[in-house]
Amino acid sequence: MISTPVAGGEMAESVEYVRSAAAVATSTGADYRVEIRAGRHQLAADEPESAGGADTASTPVGLLLSALGSCTAITLRMYAQRKQWPLETVRVHLGYEKGPEKAVRITRRIDLVGDLDEVQRARLLDIAERTPVTRAVGGGTPIVAAAPRPGHSPT
Repeated sequence: MISTPVAGGEMAESVEYVRSAAAVATSTGADYRVEIRAGRHQLAADEPESAGGADTASTPVGLLLSALGSCTAITLRMYAQRKQWPLETVRVHLGYEKGPEKAVRITRRIDLVGDLDEVQRARLLDIAERTPVTRAVGGGTPIVAAAPRPGHSPT
């Protein structure tokens, strides 16, 4: 906890955040391709030709779905291993759907392959609702603007 001044000169305690992941997305051309560095890994994003892109990489929404699916699969695998459950395969099917009045939703179907009983299957599906990316996406994690680095334009 750290203390910060508030109105009236009083000090309020606030929580300190610790970065647990970071990524940098860079767009340098007139096209829509974006080079992404996530830790020491290189990725890319683009738009399909129908949206003016060159379709050279996954769309940003595709990457979001990939993050959600991979986090779900990894978390369930970790949990099953810790419990020594016979989980052979986790397959997560995801869809980004658009509805009336600009409504959107993500659908997720989880296939669990292995000699699991119904209690184990139910527990794994329950755990899936609490994975880190599920919570970030479903909980509306705030996106906080950070000040630009010196020498960089804020636009």
